[in-house]
Amino acid sequence: MAPITSLSQLDATKTYTYADYLTWKFDEFVELIKGKLLRPMAGPSRLHQVYSLNIAAEIRQHLKGKPCQVYVAPFDVRLTTAGANGDQQIMTVVQPDICVVCDLAKLDDRGCVGAPDWIVEILSPGNTSRDTKTKFDLYEESGVLEYWIVFPGVKTVAVYVLENEQYQLAGEFYEPGLIPVRTVPGLALEWTEVFAEA
Repeated sequence: MAPITSLSQLDATKTYTYADYLTWKFDEFVELIKGKLLRPMAGPSRLHQVYSLNIAAEIRQHLKGKPCQVYVAPFDVRLTTAGANGDQQIMTVVQPDICVVCDLAKLDDRGCVGAPDWIVEILSPGNTSRDTKTKFDLYEESGVLEYWIVFPGVKTVAVYVLENEQYQLAGEFYEPGLIPVRTVPGLALEWTEVFAEA
């Protein structure tokens, strides 16, 4: 069988697994949601990258010497509700902009198996419904304890925390001040540092 090197070789109506995903040789990073291919979006904007680095740098600094670890895309997160299944059974692989994993048993050389404790997604043009609906529902269902959605255009961070298996809005932050992190004790990000452009 010829190697899969282009998205045009895949059937959008078909269901795929992580085992399939591992065989693909694309230049773009793709995601699977319950076996369905999420087509890659346009590359992130410059400010998307700046804000992502701002957030990840603050988290990394705080986590030095602590058991949790931070990762930035591209980083495979295999979401499964039944523990570490074989590659053929895993149907969801996402690439969060930023994720923090505190249960290091979930990590392997290929990424994370199971829900990270905290995920941050930064909106880009064209991915609003993907991050505010598709991934919101997926992360909630998968047990991600805290989910931040960063809105670069309006410089707002919406923070959701999982309570009784459903996300509750813990706050919307749109002006200078601290943004507390529920899943990482003692960590709060300064709004002005998140949205600093230089």
